[in-house]
Amino acid sequence: MKSIFDTISYDCSRNITRAYSTSFSLAVKMLSPRIRRDIYNIYGFVRLADEIVDSFHDYNKELLFRRFETDLENALNDQISLNPVLNAFQHTVYKYNIDKSLIDAFMASMEQDLIKKDYATFAEYNQYIYGSADVVGLMCLKVFTDNDNASYEVLKAPAMRLGSAFQKINFLRDLKADMEGLERNYFPTLNLNEMNDETKRAIVEEIEADLHEGYLGILQLPAEAKFGVYTAFVYYRTLLKKLKNTPPLEIKNTRIRVPNYQKMGLLARCYVNYRFNLL
Repeated sequence: MKSIFDTISYDCSRNITRAYSTSFSLAVKMLSPRIRRDIYNIYGFVRLADEIVDSFHDYNKELLFRRFETDLENALNDQISLNPVLNAFQHTVYKYNIDKSLIDAFMASMEQDLIKKDYATFAEYNQYIYGSADVVGLMCLKVFTDNDNASYEVLKAPAMRLGSAFQKINFLRDLKADMEGLERNYFPTLNLNEMNDETKRAIVEEIEADLHEGYLGILQLPAEAKFGVYTAFVYYRTLLKKLKNTPPLEIKNTRIRVPNYQKMGLLARCYVNYRFNLL
């Protein structure tokens, strides 16, 4: 039965989310059950594409990516795929009328990771972040607003700023792995060997401005989504504070993390703030 295959597909995307990101999967659990599955479906798709360009070093990444690209197009055209992750994703795309341009922008940024190592200008940097992060936020926003186009348009700009903030925090956290392991530098103003307090401060201030605008959007989200997105926001804000208080040399040599016990404490505080309307 098709329904059995669909259920297996949804479970696959959920399992990918839980396996690859404890922090994000924790935030998704705070969403309403009605929308939780579709966010898993989006994350599963995003993660699979990202893994191809970031992790499969012993294989022909470009070949795998092109095959994935073709499978994606077929999934969207046929509204079914034998790839469970793409089968789940296409279901969410059609359910919430996710614009194909968002998907194309995401895939374009992933393709850049196959061929581009350095983002020398802010135009290139901003374009990459739009495709790799902003549009993912917009896909999720389509789910959160449940096909209410007026609400989507109001929240579109802050959703993009929040996506940008999360991505830039990831860049700063993964600085060593990106520059040494993948030979990538996303920040136009940064040279790993010359990173100092001043360059780090400029990056942090840029992220803080994005977080502030994103937070204003969280306050306007539907109740079904607000707690989950707020939980993700608090996690990333905490990670940014740790990075802000970490010397540049340590950031260059260590991956800064929020330990699991601290995540549980953050979750408890998030719930109190949400429950008593203290956001």
